[in-house]
Amino acid sequence: MATADFRTRHWRGLLSSVTVVAALLRLSFLPVPALASSVPGPTPAGVTAICTSSAHPYVAAVLSRDIRAALRGRYDTVAVLVDEPGARLQCSLNGSLPFDSASVVKVIILGTLLRLALDQHRNLTTTEAAEARAMITRSDNSAASALWAELGHAYLQHFLNLAKMAQTSLGPDGYWGLTQITAHDQMLLLRLLLSGNTVLDGPSRAYALGLMAQVIPSQRWGTPAGAPASVTVHVKNGWLPRATHGWRIHSIGGFTWPKGWYSIVILTQDNPTMAYGIATIEGIAQVIHRHLAPASRSVIPLSKASPSWGTPDEQMPVLPGHP
Repeated sequence: MATADFRTRHWRGLLSSVTVVAALLRLSFLPVPALASSVPGPTPAGVTAICTSSAHPYVAAVLSRDIRAALRGRYDTVAVLVDEPGARLQCSLNGSLPFDSASVVKVIILGTLLRLALDQHRNLTTTEAAEARAMITRSDNSAASALWAELGHAYLQHFLNLAKMAQTSLGPDGYWGLTQITAHDQMLLLRLLLSGNTVLDGPSRAYALGLMAQVIPSQRWGTPAGAPASVTVHVKNGWLPRATHGWRIHSIGGFTWPKGWYSIVILTQDNPTMAYGIATIEGIAQVIHRHLAPASRSVIPLSKASPSWGTPDEQMPVLPGHP
């Protein structure tokens, strides 16, 4: 959250053959038909599947391994979800584990507001537009509280029902930051914004993504770390300390370019400090982006709060098709 106020608590082919696994692969996202022609390698032994892909099982297996490696030695509680529909790749770790939402709930509030305007066949009012911008781009809590009150629990729940976010439970009264969320449902929310659907029309989705692309620099940490500079980053983060489970530090991100998109959700708690949670998220995000983007391209750097996570593994498989 903008403050710690409890009262205001949203991958040329895979590998052309297994024998070239040790070659340095460079990525430039190709159309989906080219992805389907990739030749999958063997699944690394002893790796528990976090990620799956019918088109690229070897990449999914190695990414599973590398996410676990990024978590090694971390003692916070973490949920991870990756959604890359073009490559038919998904990752889920603790996807249904509930967390206090902190400020990522603000994307739910925004989605609800946009749906209300659609239902009422109108544009946002000047006040609503100003509050939506403040709430998303600089995580303004007062703006979130005003919109939460205007929309009301019943209509917020209506939006959750339309979005099929059955694992999300709204916070009581004005405590929007105590909404219970899961990585699974946050993935559904990002998918609503990133692809066509019957809940939000194209202009509404573009409006929401536009705000998430304009988040102020000091709040653009988390899932963007390690992303190729050629994508547009749409992000919303949340941060909230409580007496139990320490700091909740969350980051949800959508990454778009002309040929497609992918999304990353990382939720954490039991962090001793905000910086510790950010470091956990950015360590995982960097691993994910390395499999989805070429190491040779410029990337979004880690935040100043995070330690160095080393140089890219030049022998890891990557997905084709990304920028």
